[in-house]
Amino acid sequence: MANNSFRGSKHGRRGEANHETEFSCSLMELRSLMELRGPEALSRIKECYRDVNGLCARLRTSPVEGLDGNPEDINRRKQEFGKNVIPPKKPKTFVQLVWEALQDVTLIILEVAAIISLGLSFYHNTAVGQQSVGGVDDEGEAQAGWIEGAAILLSVVCVVLVTAFNDWSKEKQFRSLQCRIEQEQKFTVVRGGQVIQINVSELVVGDIAQVKYGDLLPADGVLIQGNDLKIDESSLTGESDHVKKSVEKDPMLLSGTHVMEGSGKMVVTAVGVNSQTGIIFTLLGASEDGDVEAEKEKKKKDKKDDNKDEANVEMQPLNNDGEPERKKLPKKEKSVLQGKLTKLAVQIGKAGLFMSVITVLILVTRFLIDIFWIQGVHWSKHCLPIYIQYMVKFFIIGVTVLVVAVPEGLPLAVTISLAYSVKKMMKDNNLVRHLDACETMGNATAICSDKTGTLTMNRMTVVQAYIAGCCYKKVPEPDQLPAKILDLLVLGIGVNCAYTSKIMPPEKEGGLPRQVGNKTECALLGFTLDLHRDYQTIRNEIPEEKLFKVYTFNSVRKSMSTVLKNSDGSYRMFSKGAAELLLKKCCKILMSNGETKILKPLDRDHLVKKAIEPMALDGLRTICLAYRDFPCADGEPDWDDESHILSGLTCISVVGIEDPVRPEVPEAIRKCQRAGITVRMVTGDNVNTARAIAIKCGILQPGDDFLCIEGKEFNRRIRNELGEIEQERIDKIWPKLRVLARSSPTDKHTLVKGIIDSTILEQRQVVAVTGDGTNDGPALKKADVGFAMGIAGTDVAKEASDIILTDDNFSSIVKAVMWGRNVYDSISKFLQFQLTVNVVAVIVAFTGACITQDSPLKAVQMLWVNLIMDTFASLALATEPPTEALLLRKPYGRKKPLISRTMMKNIFGHCIYQLTVIFTLLFVGEKLLNIDSGRDAPLHGPPSEHYTIVFNTFVLMQIFNELNARKIHGERNVFEGVFRNPVFCSIILGTLITQIIIVQFGGKPFSCSGLSIEQWLWCVFLGFGTLLWGQLVSSVPTSWLKFLKTAGHGTHQDDIPEEELEEMNCLDEIDHAEMELRRGQVLWCRGLNRIQTQIRVVNAFRDSVSPYEGLETPESRSSIHNFMTHPEFRIEDSEPQIPLIDENEEEDDAPTKRNSIVVPPLSGLIPPNSAGLPPCPGSPLHSLETSL
Repeated sequence: MANNSFRGSKHGRRGEANHETEFSCSLMELRSLMELRGPEALSRIKECYRDVNGLCARLRTSPVEGLDGNPEDINRRKQEFGKNVIPPKKPKTFVQLVWEALQDVTLIILEVAAIISLGLSFYHNTAVGQQSVGGVDDEGEAQAGWIEGAAILLSVVCVVLVTAFNDWSKEKQFRSLQCRIEQEQKFTVVRGGQVIQINVSELVVGDIAQVKYGDLLPADGVLIQGNDLKIDESSLTGESDHVKKSVEKDPMLLSGTHVMEGSGKMVVTAVGVNSQTGIIFTLLGASEDGDVEAEKEKKKKDKKDDNKDEANVEMQPLNNDGEPERKKLPKKEKSVLQGKLTKLAVQIGKAGLFMSVITVLILVTRFLIDIFWIQGVHWSKHCLPIYIQYMVKFFIIGVTVLVVAVPEGLPLAVTISLAYSVKKMMKDNNLVRHLDACETMGNATAICSDKTGTLTMNRMTVVQAYIAGCCYKKVPEPDQLPAKILDLLVLGIGVNCAYTSKIMPPEKEGGLPRQVGNKTECALLGFTLDLHRDYQTIRNEIPEEKLFKVYTFNSVRKSMSTVLKNSDGSYRMFSKGAAELLLKKCCKILMSNGETKILKPLDRDHLVKKAIEPMALDGLRTICLAYRDFPCADGEPDWDDESHILSGLTCISVVGIEDPVRPEVPEAIRKCQRAGITVRMVTGDNVNTARAIAIKCGILQPGDDFLCIEGKEFNRRIRNELGEIEQERIDKIWPKLRVLARSSPTDKHTLVKGIIDSTILEQRQVVAVTGDGTNDGPALKKADVGFAMGIAGTDVAKEASDIILTDDNFSSIVKAVMWGRNVYDSISKFLQFQLTVNVVAVIVAFTGACITQDSPLKAVQMLWVNLIMDTFASLALATEPPTEALLLRKPYGRKKPLISRTMMKNIFGHCIYQLTVIFTLLFVGEKLLNIDSGRDAPLHGPPSEHYTIVFNTFVLMQIFNELNARKIHGERNVFEGVFRNPVFCSIILGTLITQIIIVQFGGKPFSCSGLSIEQWLWCVFLGFGTLLWGQLVSSVPTSWLKFLKTAGHGTHQDDIPEEELEEMNCLDEIDHAEMELRRGQVLWCRGLNRIQTQIRVVNAFRDSVSPYEGLETPESRSSIHNFMTHPEFRIEDSEPQIPLIDENEEEDDAPTKRNSIVVPPLSGLIPPNSAGLPPCPGSPLHSLETSL
């Protein structure tokens, strides 16, 4: 395309844009244009606009200069054509969350009991008067009967408000995190002739956007100029083949699709809800009505178990009978920690339910025997309200035991711990996209890392060169090189590097020049500047539009070529690529006299030994620069025959590019190795370069017998005679493999899958992987945790990942390991604390009820204890910051129980101390402290000092025990690092102050009587005793206590019953949290609803279950950029296709599945198709496999 055709209408149009407010295209006109494909679209453009330039003119934009960026113009476009956002669903209001918290079954029971108690206290006063029965005292005390009922109601209100506030703040936190993720997403546009990056939400119709390999298109557009552009439209059409796009044949680019190859420029024609993705989104029901529709669709789909969804059929490989194959290999597991906790919570809930029922039965039986048998009181109708009041009191005690017994704070602790960690991890350059990843990272046993940019600085410079038969150990001076070679070299680099790569002046004076774009290309461009030549003058002479053809770089070609058409009709092609690969395609080499010399195989071997190997051994990346002429006499070449085009080259130069190792990486790798994590390097670089860098990083030590092999050798070793991959063969290699060089994305995926599926070690390997390219998608999705590069990573890699490294630095992965381990330890700390309180409170309430006919801890007091141990303790213990000590132990492994034997020892040890103190105070406390006994008090008697001391001591013991709970591995210094956690300190202090207020001023509602200084000192002394007792417990070796069992085991995959596994057949993963919840639903108990609410809140940020009724995951919420997530990852090869290791598995044939749902065909929109194939591609609704 000639450049002047672009510039022709530019100046006049810029003037028009300022004066004319109207555009010559309507919104509906553009929408209907974008629904067309291929020839239809071309004929419409020709008919209505003459060509793409005509469309740009109608949209008041310039194909070369773009929009002028005038804020008024941008706002007018937003008003006329819409913004590039999909309106988010409103979050739940605080009132709605309060209402949800009120739905808790047990809270409702408590409320009803409290209301009955209130009613009866008033009824008694008016109807019965002075009647005295079995311990009810005078009228004044009976009148105070309403206080307990009112206090319980007030406590319930407190619990509900705290719960709702927690949920509200967590949702707010997750939404702000989501906004952060969305702000990270930028797109390159041309405005005012400058190439700039803007947030995808700022894109407007008329913008000229630059699209490149790896982009996820954020809006619809029409191609203006393209180089070898291939798009994956499977997210819209269900067709997994990549679609070639060109101005002449098919210029329509759609939002939500992925650029798999090439580059180009497009004019944006539709954004937000008007783009093809937005239209589908609207149809799927971003509105409330849509939710209902989708629910109906879902039910219809559930009924048709036999008829698999069209898209589903398409995703599954067929076996010989034409039936979709069932997956037999292990499924991916997630929410393992959440699953263990939910299972534990439900088990404790059952025990609590049993204890509370027994407590009520004993209380009722004792009361009846005492009144009617021992005291011999006769039945009287007048006394009925009082009997009922006693029954209500017993019932309230029973329910309160249940309230305290069920640890609904467990999932809350996980949520708080994960949310806190995620927030803090941002400061450590980890942007967590899926909460599970944070937990999983703590168990990581292997990290497969890229080299460039992760282990190295990704600031590349050419430091050595081989030009015209001479090796230069540093960049040569221009006068040392023949003029012809120098001109060819500079021209080749200038046009054969992406025009988006450039060297910019330093930001600060005296700093290094900024490298923008591909860093290898920037090194080459920097090389031309070092040779005192300016690549920009060449680019100005030959703008991108004048390039005849571009073969862009991809992982199969491992090279990039650009063809220029000369004025005489001949062609010249410049190529650059991996040195040893491109040299094989060279048949000549330029010599110092400017003449070419035939390159024989012997000469080539000599060149490799003389130039390439020494550079590689220095840890340099070697790049070969070559060219080829196509004379007019030979006629027009077949440009699609790449193998012919890319042969017979003439070598200009081989350069060695240095990418220094990041200074902090060797120490980070040492930490990983000490923590029991194996680091492997997987790189596309030369094996010698890779080995040199691995030694510098500490991955390889001189003298080690670890493997360092190339991708070809790796494939040869793992495949049998039929070319099939065998797990046994992989098992022989991976334990010793440390460096995999010249590897393709397929090799990376094969290695990751091989390690994960391996059973040679007792513990299943948990693998983390880093990736930046589009084709790293399968490996990132297969890994337990996928890390994408925030700077160098493509959109596709980011969408496939769990965590984004915002600084592309390996040491940030080590921080993620620390945070993951910290989450696990925080939960264990909270468990140790909570279970101690649970056991003591339940035994005290139960024993007290059985012996004294009354619980020593009253209902309101129990609710306060519940608040301390559930909400506040989970906050205090779940926000402990991580320490370096976490990296001194080996990974726990997925099968490790939550409660170790050491923790069991601590729990039982402290229970013994606390129960001894409480029972001593309860039964002989009045003699020891010389006060009146509180036992056998009348029904509405005043609060006694005796029971107040019991309650106060109990709470103070919990407060001091919270300090003990900070250490779970038997450490002695429980105060270590306590002041580094302000949340913990403020909660301990706040609880203490509130306790003093409750005891001194709580009075009748809290059943408390003010205590003297001496009594307070006794309470504090007994509470402080838990710290001293803790030292004693730590001194007892756990090995002596063989009888102690561990607890909190998860359900292993092998232990899941067949029926449940069958139900989960259609899923790619086993969600342990959901599974345990389903099992626990047979039981109604305090906290099951809470547990569900907590998990729902976690899922609001997690990937597969959505609080938005499966229609709108938070990822897709307000940015259309996030709407269509994962493409069909296809790795095409010019050689015979090497299958992925599990090509016959649903999971990796459909990498879209992890956080996607398959949307059923929309009734009325898609005609049924008997063959199960998608309808003809006339609209984007054709076979809707949309990854929401």
